[in-house]
Amino acid sequence: MAVSTSPETPIPVGEVSRLIGGWIERLGAVWVEGQITQLSRRPGAGVVFLTLRDPSYDISVSVTCYRQVFDKVADVVSEGARVVVHAKPEWYAPRGQLSLRAAEIKPVGVGELLARLEQLKKALAAEGLFAADRKKPLPFLPQLIGLVCGRASAAERDVLENARHRWPAVRFAVRNVPVQGVHAVPQVVAAVQELDALPEVDVIIVARGGGSVEDLLPFSDEQLIRAVSAAVTPVVSAIGHEPDSPLLDLVADLRASTPTDAAKKVVPDVGEELARVEQLRERARRAVEGFVQREERGLAAALHRPSIQRPQRMVEEREEQVTALLERARRTLGHLLDRADSELTHTLARVVALSPKATLERGYAVLQKPDGTAVRSPREVGPDDSLRARVAEGAFTVRVDGAPGAATAAE
Repeated sequence: MAVSTSPETPIPVGEVSRLIGGWIERLGAVWVEGQITQLSRRPGAGVVFLTLRDPSYDISVSVTCYRQVFDKVADVVSEGARVVVHAKPEWYAPRGQLSLRAAEIKPVGVGELLARLEQLKKALAAEGLFAADRKKPLPFLPQLIGLVCGRASAAERDVLENARHRWPAVRFAVRNVPVQGVHAVPQVVAAVQELDALPEVDVIIVARGGGSVEDLLPFSDEQLIRAVSAAVTPVVSAIGHEPDSPLLDLVADLRASTPTDAAKKVVPDVGEELARVEQLRERARRAVEGFVQREERGLAAALHRPSIQRPQRMVEEREEQVTALLERARRTLGHLLDRADSELTHTLARVVALSPKATLERGYAVLQKPDGTAVRSPREVGPDDSLRARVAEGAFTVRVDGAPGAATAAE
């Protein structure tokens, strides 16, 4: 419960320490897992002191136990071992120090470690950290390679020598860190994040030689896996040998079986590239030569065509055709005109034969009233009517003499 205090009513240090001790006392015994970083067994002493550390979060706590408790696992537990401790938290009030009093210590076996790694693997896979679509492609020719490895290690030597043998101009930014033990995870994570923050680094290689399952545990740590997953720069995992498969292999953008294999996959071989360039140049030369030869053959075939060798021949042939068609058109038009002329003559003769003028030329006359209508019956005129008589050579006026009836009678 919270304690009510103020600048006017503070509580003594001893009271604070006592309250803390009471709160810790209520916690009771707990099972704690960690890695032993320090182990002190003084001859003749009845108490063993050790430091238990969480490698993922860089947190340590002191542990004490009676010698008879530690002697049960003394043959299988040493510094660097992972253990599970059943202990009760204790608060040493005079110095304000927290420690654990261990009643039982159990080493974590390889089988149990592998089972826990499998559970972590499934949880991270469910989050999508190992998905193929998250993998970033490696640059063809990296100018600066970040290398995270142990100091003066065989892994560092293998990567540097093989990479420079393949491409002498390649450059490295090396970060030497512990690759096993309690300090490995935080320092490897820090090195990866530092290299990832450098814009000139094109790819990062995390390399380590072979080792036991316990030695390679830092490269299956969740903190490191998430740091590599969040990196913007492509990361290559080169941990151990071919059978080794820490979780870093799954989250990395490329997995190399060994550090030497990492150098081969990240850095191209200058000899192979020069040979490939020469092959491409040869293919390009053959392709261009083939294209030119095909075009030359096509041009030669075109030049041998009659239409190219004697282009006026087509005009001459068309001229003859045009002349023949023109003559044919003229003949056809002449025939049509002759036939039309003949038909017109016959039609004119028929028209002349049927024309009133022809009748008048035979001595007949047409009598017309003043309004121009022809007189067809004597009853249509009266005595003294003036009529117009039309004959073949012209017309003149006549006057009716006598009555129509008399005229009719005389007719």
